[in-house]
Amino acid sequence: MDAFFASVEQRDRPELRGKPVIVGAPPDRRGVVSTCSYEARRFGVHSAMPSREAYRLCPDGVFVPPDMDRYMAASAEVFRIFDRYTPLVEGLSCDEAFLDVSGGAKLFGDAVGIARRIRGDIARELHLTASVGVATNKFLAKLASDLNKPDGLTVVPVSPGEIVRFLAPLPVWSIFGVGKVLGEALKAHGASTIGDIQRLDAGTLGRWIGDNAALSLKALAVGIDGRGVETARDGKSISREHTFDTDERDPARVRATLLDLASDVSRQVRAAGVWAGTAHLKLRTDDFHTTTRQKPFPRASCDDFSFRDAAGSLFDANPVFRPVRLVGFGTSGFSTSAPAEEPSLFGPDPESEKAEKREALSRAMDEVRSRFGGSAGLFFAADGSGGAP
Repeated sequence: MDAFFASVEQRDRPELRGKPVIVGAPPDRRGVVSTCSYEARRFGVHSAMPSREAYRLCPDGVFVPPDMDRYMAASAEVFRIFDRYTPLVEGLSCDEAFLDVSGGAKLFGDAVGIARRIRGDIARELHLTASVGVATNKFLAKLASDLNKPDGLTVVPVSPGEIVRFLAPLPVWSIFGVGKVLGEALKAHGASTIGDIQRLDAGTLGRWIGDNAALSLKALAVGIDGRGVETARDGKSISREHTFDTDERDPARVRATLLDLASDVSRQVRAAGVWAGTAHLKLRTDDFHTTTRQKPFPRASCDDFSFRDAAGSLFDANPVFRPVRLVGFGTSGFSTSAPAEEPSLFGPDPESEKAEKREALSRAMDEVRSRFGGSAGLFFAADGSGGAP
């Protein structure tokens, strides 16, 4: 989706159309830009930038506080459009997904035709725009989707030789996962384009950035990516990930993003009618090292509070000392019935009662969001703990 949060604001508030809209903290408070419209990006404003810096660059910008429930409602509508064309949808975040459309040719035509239909549906029904990349693997599709924003459609060649030629002139930061730090390190050695990476041998590249990162970059530089689309529809996991535009050095911001992802996952789990047994943390640092950790819930859960508590404790127990490029939260070990309370000689179990209240409140807020939308939501204390029971 193109400048998703800002685009939703401009769609719903006609007076903001054509203006530099900045979604995030106001400029007189400590905080950052969540996203901004393309009108604001012309002034150099970008996501994760301190709001005060955004105001300095764009003093006429209209600062709008985030309304996550409204954005999530729009996201659900976008994903429903995806579902028309394929059950194989891997959501990366509320505004980005991979779709495997290889099985839809008989019904909807080739991949390019499906891409056009999806973009048309989004524009006509939701009055929003999406940029799409069509390719034979996830890396190339992601890269292509970023090339002609906003409202773009980019098709990557199919043959290996044509793919190499397609990639060669692009800057190294076009590679998914190459952030500012790694990009600057490569540039310092004279590697500023993907073609430069293609011509380097892995040993030389490894001495610059480490062997693991070098092997990954060499494969991506020629368009090799063996990952398949991973969907939660198989019942094994439900998860969400967020990739920072620039490698994030502030652990507090990484943690806050993780807690938001945990809330999003909890809504999906409730919508699926299941209870999760295990929480998962995923962290990828600027050197491409990926850490995954998991812990069981004290009892199978589906409420916002338990998910945020689990995400926060996993993060706190596994500190990172390098800039973070990606953070993710997921759940697994699902059951289709609510956890039964263990019989006790001493009366009701306080922990079970607390869990039931948390779940009931989370479901009540789902109903409020469904009926009223807007900013209806749960309150959480600054430390990430639930402000309710």
